[in-house]
This record gives sequence, structure tokens and C-alpha cells, in this order.
Amino acid sequence: MRFLQLVLPGVSMIAVTYGLARFSFGLLLPEVNASLEMSEFVSGMISSLFYFAYCFTIILSTVMTTKDGPRRMILLAGLSAFIGLFLMGVTPNVWILALGVLFAGGSTGLVSPPYGAAISLWMRGDQQGKANTWINSGTSFGIALSGLGAYFLTSDWRFTYLIYAFLTLLILIWNYRAIPKGENRSIRFEKGNLSIRGVKGATTLVLASLMLGISTAAFWTFSRTFIQVAGDYSDWQLAGFWIVIGIFGVLGGFSGSLVEKGGLSFSYKIGAVCIASSSLILAISPEEMVMAYLAAAIFGCSYIFITGVLLVWGIRVFIRNASLGIGVPFLVLALGQVIGSILAGGVIEATSYTTLFIVYGFIGMTATFLAPKEENHFTIRRGFSNVTHRLKKGIKYKCESSFY
Repeated sequence: MRFLQLVLPGVSMIAVTYGLARFSFGLLLPEVNASLEMSEFVSGMISSLFYFAYCFTIILSTVMTTKDGPRRMILLAGLSAFIGLFLMGVTPNVWILALGVLFAGGSTGLVSPPYGAAISLWMRGDQQGKANTWINSGTSFGIALSGLGAYFLTSDWRFTYLIYAFLTLLILIWNYRAIPKGENRSIRFEKGNLSIRGVKGATTLVLASLMLGISTAAFWTFSRTFIQVAGDYSDWQLAGFWIVIGIFGVLGGFSGSLVEKGGLSFSYKIGAVCIASSSLILAISPEEMVMAYLAAAIFGCSYIFITGVLLVWGIRVFIRNASLGIGVPFLVLALGQVIGSILAGGVIEATSYTTLFIVYGFIGMTATFLAPKEENHFTIRRGFSNVTHRLKKGIKYKCESSFY
């Protein structure tokens, strides 16, 4: 299969599911709150549904991709994103909005596992690393696109979501035509041991992922609202804040080089400190555009960066089951974001936005003490996409994976 034939629709699908269906909500939240008269607590509860749906669908998608291959899950992800965005665009009340959020959030869990499988099935081995890197970048492109859309499309958030839904439908049709219907029968997806009991380092990995998930929830959901109420920003400056997150997120893809040079533990600590620093910087000077944009840039870059580090760490911990190595940290990260989103709204109502970002920043700082121990089990190549290791008894396995 030709490189661009799979990568271009893949980048687009990741952009609409993650960037438009999931992460654009925080950008449009102030208008949604005003229109539907939602309290900050209700906003936090609804935002948590994105991550709750993700937790459920990533498990479903992993099982179904293993059983049936990637095509069905990729198309189902696009359909789920379309339904979610459409419902959010026509919602008359909080309940329909919540239903739309469930579909939109679920699309990200559905789409994550099958694209890694699709690349392994239909791309040449020497192109798989580059394909994973480009498809992963779709998240950042989608976030930047949502920022542009919020400013240039319309001030009506419902109509904006309807435009996003139409764009998602077009990309769903594109993927329907691009993804092959037949499977490569020379490749089999094996079901491994799904237990994490007794696995050395698993507990630390789970705790680190959980704390990082909690610490990032406030930024994704309330950062744009925070700077709007704290400073005198124009519409284009507020949209620009979100665009900066997306643009600098692309830089997070270079985390593979840092892991190779500085080691996994060092890279993790750098990523965790940067995640925490972004919240603290925003808490200190939300009314200053330079400081707010600096916080956005650091957060965008470090979020993509730290997810890549968690991927490599997970595969090192679950050396005999790479699928668990990918699934466990991302599932727990999302669970942390569920908890963080639910608590965030209550913290704001009880105290203030400033207190929220300071508290969540310190949670991120605490996560730095949960760094992995260095062990030379792996050779890491090109942005985490190719991980080759030898197990006991001289058996060689090669895992082609990706993170979104």
C-alpha cells in the first residue's frame, strides 16, 4: 500500500476525532456554559465524560481489532465522532450535550488501536515508523484547526460543531474508500496475558499515569475559560491560545531523540516538570498574553511528549505483551483525566481558577518522583514507532506501535 494512501486519511481521522471531537470542547466551553447556563461543576462533570467514554472504547477497540482487524474500528470511530459532533451542534439542553460528548469522546478510544494495526498490516517495514509519526501528529493538527475554526467559522458554537460534523463525515467517507477491505493473512494478532499482577514496575507506571492524567485535566478543560475571565483578551487572542497548544504539540514528536540520548527516566522527569510548569505559569499570570501563550506552548509540547514517554515505558514494563504496554498507561491516563475533570469543577466553585491550576500543577510536580528506573531492554528507533527486543529462549519479536 502506498505511503500517502494510508497516512493522509489517517492524519485527518486522528485530527477530527482528537482535535475536533474531543479537545475542542475546552475552547468552546465558555460559550457553551453561557448558552446552556451550566455551572462549573456541571462543566467538569460533562468534560469527564470525554475521558470516561475513552476508557471504555479503547478496551473495546483493542479487543475487536485483535479479533476482526482495523478497518471496522476505524470506520466506527469516524461514525462515532460524526454522531457526537452532530448532537453537540443541535443540542437543546445539557442532556443531549452529554450524549454527544460520550459519542465524541468514545471516537478517540475507538480510533487509537486500529491505526497501529493498520500500519503493521499494510505498510512496508521501513515506512512504518514514519507512518506512525505522521498519523500521531494529527492530534496537534486537529487542536490547531479547532482554534482556527473557533475564530474564523462563527461565534455560534452550535454551528461550529455542525461544520466540524460535516468535515468529519467527509473524512469518514475518505477512510471508507482508502482502508483496504481485505486483511493481510500473513499477520496474526495474538491475545496475550491481560494481567498486570506481579509485573515489575507496573504499579509505578500506573500511579504515574494516573497522576499525570489528573494534572492535565484542568488545562484541557478550563485553561481557555481561565484566561478569558482573568484578562482582557480579544476573540483572536483566545483562539490563538488554543492554536499555540496544537502547533507546539508537533514538537512533542521529537521526544524519541531525547529518550535515546538522555534515557527514559530523564525524559520522563523533563516531561512531568514541563506539564506541571505549564499549569503553574498560567496560574501566576493568566492576564498576561505572553505568559499565557508560553504556558500553552509548554503544555502542548509536553503533553504529546509525555504520552510518548509513557508508551516506551509501558512497553518496557510489559516486555512480554506490548499491547498491554500501550493500553495500560493510556487507559489509566484517561481515568486520571476523568477524576481530574470531575474534581476541577468543584475546586473552582469552592475556591478559584488560580487555586485549581496551582493545585494541579503541584500534582504534576509530585508525579516526577514516580520516574521509571533505567533498564537497557530495548533499542528505540524513530519516534517510538519501532521497538525491537529479545525475549528469553532466543525468540525475537518486533512490535510496530503508535501513540495518539
